[in-house]
Amino acid sequence: MEKRFRVRKNEEFSLIISMKRSVASANFVVYHSDRKKENARVGISVSKKLGNAVVRNRIKRQVREMTRALIDFKTYPKDLIVIVRKPYLDRTFSQNKNDLEIAFKKAII
Repeated sequence: MEKRFRVRKNEEFSLIISMKRSVASANFVVYHSDRKKENARVGISVSKKLGNAVVRNRIKRQVREMTRALIDFKTYPKDLIVIVRKPYLDRTFSQNKNDLEIAFKKAII
């Protein structure tokens, strides 16, 4: 996922979360807000409760790959924050991807 498709600043994370528009599933919480510009952006948050830095970075890489496969960034006018929950570790990549896809579909509606 290119850097221009990422939410990186803490202020942007706070702004999107403060709008209180969210969708929850067993493994993810997805906060979303409308975006005036043409492309989507995604921010990923993984708590320290899920593991050390190596584990958290692996989870972020996996979630980035899932979002790359699920979203067409150029035509999707939303900002998304994906917060990963603890049950993520107990499931396979494909199960997590299906769960994230369901959450994204709910966020689009």
